[in-house]
Amino acid sequence: MALQVVYGESRDRILASLLAEQLREVADEGTVYLGYPVLATADETVEVDALMVSRSHGLVAFLLADSVPQSREDWEEAQTRQDRLYDVLDSTLSKHRTLRKRRSLAVDINTVTVFPGPVDPPVSGAEGIYCDLQEVAAEIGQLPGIDESLERAVQAALQRVTTIKPVKKRSSVQDDASRGAVLKIIEAGIANLDQWQKAAAIETPQGPQRIRGLAGSGKTVVLALKAAYLHTQHPEWRIAFTYYSRALHEQIDNLVTRFAFEYSNDRPDADYLQIMHSWGSASRAGLYSEMARAAGTTARDWNYARATYGMDDAFQGVCRELLTIVRETRPDPVFDVVLIDEAQDLPPEFFQLVYHFTKDPKRIVWGYDELQKLSESAMPSTDELFGTGPDGEPLVPLVNRDKEPRKDIVLPVCYRNTPWALATAHALGIGAYSEGGLLQHFDEPELWDDIGYETVRGQLVLGAPVALRRKHDSAPAYFREHLTVDDAVVMQAFDSQEAQDIWVARQIQKNLDEDELEHDDILIVLPDVYRAKSRAPRLMRTLREHGIPSHLVGVSTSADTVFVRDSIALAHIFRAKGNEAPMVYVIDAQYAAGDYNAVTRRNTLFTAITRSRAWVRIVGYGAAMDVISREIDTVRQKNFQLEFTIPSRAALDRMRHLNRDQSGQSRASVRQATEGLQMFMEAYEAEEIDLNDIPPALRTRLVTKLREELPGDDA
Repeated sequence: MALQVVYGESRDRILASLLAEQLREVADEGTVYLGYPVLATADETVEVDALMVSRSHGLVAFLLADSVPQSREDWEEAQTRQDRLYDVLDSTLSKHRTLRKRRSLAVDINTVTVFPGPVDPPVSGAEGIYCDLQEVAAEIGQLPGIDESLERAVQAALQRVTTIKPVKKRSSVQDDASRGAVLKIIEAGIANLDQWQKAAAIETPQGPQRIRGLAGSGKTVVLALKAAYLHTQHPEWRIAFTYYSRALHEQIDNLVTRFAFEYSNDRPDADYLQIMHSWGSASRAGLYSEMARAAGTTARDWNYARATYGMDDAFQGVCRELLTIVRETRPDPVFDVVLIDEAQDLPPEFFQLVYHFTKDPKRIVWGYDELQKLSESAMPSTDELFGTGPDGEPLVPLVNRDKEPRKDIVLPVCYRNTPWALATAHALGIGAYSEGGLLQHFDEPELWDDIGYETVRGQLVLGAPVALRRKHDSAPAYFREHLTVDDAVVMQAFDSQEAQDIWVARQIQKNLDEDELEHDDILIVLPDVYRAKSRAPRLMRTLREHGIPSHLVGVSTSADTVFVRDSIALAHIFRAKGNEAPMVYVIDAQYAAGDYNAVTRRNTLFTAITRSRAWVRIVGYGAAMDVISREIDTVRQKNFQLEFTIPSRAALDRMRHLNRDQSGQSRASVRQATEGLQMFMEAYEAEEIDLNDIPPALRTRLVTKLREELPGDDA
């Protein structure tokens, strides 16, 4: 194990890095934060040049002095700075009960001032350590250590993650073996940032940064921490935090506000730290509409965009329009930092607009999960997202260098999903066990290792067969300790929609009456966005017949509100995305078996499954559900391993070509026709309509066409 160095916003990056190298000589574990944290008192914020937390040497805070004291007054000023640092650390840590021992702080606070040259001892009575860079290792080496539990408590307090512990007390839980009791344990276990999240939240390069991670790996929390941290460090900067799913607004706003309050003892200044949807609406500004305003033009609305570019390409179309204007008029940049969540769902033209409207050195931070992209295409490369320069060089290079903040970070641990749910979701998402073979794959096979998989057989190279499984340390221990594989992921197939809905209602009734779950612990996800409004009422009626209140997100509630007290949330995938629940029911899962828009449908099912924080129920009906059932059964039989052949470069290109072959207008036409046929078949099979209800001329045309197209079938 090695000492981890996290590179924050340092006043003097070179001197801070030299200090970290000295500390590596005496500590082989723990964390050194450079330029972090920012500590707040009632009157001021105090920046810490460096802070070390380790079991071997405890808690040590450092100040980097600009010059060597030359007089008694200089020494008194140095002591005053150390005393102020000690006081604010003591005040901050004393708020946390886990860090107190009766009336005193349970951990010693050591403060050190590091001077640029040799110093004589300070005046008598001075507390703390005063030395130059060459003496740091010797001084720190003499400090006593702390135990592991105390170190974890200090880390949690410093990382601000204690503020996102669950609000729910679950005081109604009586049965220690119930799902509600298990949830109490799981929710209490999410306290500390891991080493990858820690670096992603605090490290800030002079330029763009990419944060990749699985669903549930903490990308949104990391971006919220980073936004609050930078806002406190640079209150004069204009910072924008944007996202794709409207239902995320409340969650992001709450996180950023909590973190900002802990950093500065105050709410964030909304004029300088703005949380905005990527597009915006008539009632709330979005990043696109702000950029349009800065360009001196009027933002296009949804009705215009849908009519002009179609539903699927609406946002890309209006961004392309604005980009054309911006390239001609060259308006001035207006943002100092832009943070982008759910980047996988936003078009390249949006990123190019953000690049133009962000001041040098282009502090753009974007987080994404490749398989949560709710469309056919893969996540574009940075060259495709931001473009290239006159000589073809990337405008946004992402190269990690030693002893510098990383520009490309992968978060490999998934805190939300069980390893079994995640492996199932990935198998379905890529089509690992699909009869027709893989449907999609990363450009870089080694990404499997980055996101928490280990190779059981084969190699992570293009064209090679491979068997993968989740690494043991890629999921928190509480999943394996408190959940079972048979209960964590359950699949059920039914003959009819009615049978499926009755089963779901009875299971939810049991969740509420016996499992000690609450209504807002449960989420029902409808994969088919376009039919959600017509589909949801049928299930809601069945729930009502079982005495269960429910609501359709964005229809019964606002688009920003997902969970409602004493009511079960139903949400189509765009409303569910970005949210999570302990118990998730993915209904009508046969939707993912369709041949049309196959990758989109698979990604939708992947995203739906990964909304689950503990248990997921994947249910569907009809012959198409047999396809999904077989693949899920295969995953289970393989002990949740993924076995497939990684496509060659040529095969990857063919996959992309097939998935991008149709124009937006063509895709929309096929989708509308398919939906119409599906609705007709469901109504016909439910005996709600009769064949004789179809106008005779239309019925004749349909039969004639079927005979022409399918001459071998008995039409």
